[in-house]
Amino acid sequence: MGILSGNPTDEPMHYGEVFSTWSFLMVVKGLVAGYETNLNHAGDEDLQKLLEEAIQGGQQEAKQIETLLKENGIGLPPTPPERPKACIEDIPVGARFQDPEIAAFLAANIAAGLVACSTIMGQSIREDIAMMFGQFHVQKAALGAKVLRLNKEKGWLVPPPLHHNKAENC
Repeated sequence: MGILSGNPTDEPMHYGEVFSTWSFLMVVKGLVAGYETNLNHAGDEDLQKLLEEAIQGGQQEAKQIETLLKENGIGLPPTPPERPKACIEDIPVGARFQDPEIAAFLAANIAAGLVACSTIMGQSIREDIAMMFGQFHVQKAALGAKVLRLNKEKGWLVPPPLHHNKAENC
């Protein structure tokens, strides 16, 4: 049996796994704080629910990654302070993020998270790390589908120019 053929949790993390998981954790912590801020700005109840789901998902991801890093003797990135709740009426209209902007921000971050999860899965040699990020990927894909549906239903989706094949129109 080789050095990497036993229990994956007993195997050392390689430098790519360390850097990627640490970086992912730092971004997730920042996004949770950003979503908490966006929640104060969001007026649409459906959008608020999706932001709350994104916050909970990010907190769960952070907890799992923190456990992994601690077990491997790796220091953790700083955690931004939890954002206080604010009343939307107290935020001046010109300073407030609008619901379509918040939904676009959420969708873009989910898309980037899917790419990051896939990258970490592909570079991992520890099965437990690859499976953890596979789980995150599935959860992000499900949330992304909900955000896409919300953007379409609310009329917030701004599609790129649509291609129509001229041969079909003849």
